[in-house]
Amino acid sequence: MKSSVKVAVRYGIYTTIALIIYFLALRTIDFHTNPWFRVLNGIVVTFGIFSAIRDYKEEFYDEFTYVNGFKVGLITGFFSTLLFSFFMAIYLFHLDPGFKDMLLRDWFHNVNQGGGILIFILILEGFSSSVVITLANMQYFKKSTKILQNT
Repeated sequence: MKSSVKVAVRYGIYTTIALIIYFLALRTIDFHTNPWFRVLNGIVVTFGIFSAIRDYKEEFYDEFTYVNGFKVGLITGFFSTLLFSFFMAIYLFHLDPGFKDMLLRDWFHNVNQGGGILIFILILEGFSSSVVITLANMQYFKKSTKILQNT
């Protein structure tokens, strides 16, 4: 397996574990229905992608390019999104179907959309935020071609 994919998969798993722990912690204190707490998901994903790119750059500095760092960030974000969506599908359809029904009722005002729309929204949201977070992180990690000039 290529080194960039290994790093991305490893940090994708770490990020997924952190997201699951955070969701279950919110569930235990009954805050999982408040949408404002989902903002912290972005912080968890940002830290996971940042750590993956940082680790890859430190480990493979000579071959680090913008494209390689961007690839590591995207794979990390996409992989963690898919794993977390799989967990949420199990949770919504098997562990707590009442939560799915409550979300559908509140979001779609009793329109019969089915629970699959929730997973689709979760994947779409995760993929799009992964792209934006990776772009933002790469501004920090890219190698500069500018020469500092004293004025």
